Amino acid sequence: MAKQNKGDSLIWGIILIIVGAIFLLQQFHVDIFDQVWRFWPVILIAWGANKLYLGLKERNEHQKPAPDKTHEV
Repeated sequence: MAKQNKGDSLIWGIILIIVGAIFLLQQFHVDIFDQVWRFWPVILIAWGANKLYLGLKERNEHQKPAPDKTHEV
């Protein structure tokens, strides 16, 4: 089974908050969907940047050499 990152839970939590806020603003007759529709590519850019950052971070963590345990006391 794939290991789930703690960051995934954080991202989904943020997404749920944003979607909930959009629906709440709609209930108060604030037309937020025009703004969201206009700037939807920003969401894709942020998502891609996040994936790129996490991928590079994971790759760097795998490339670090294991600590030398021969000098432990």
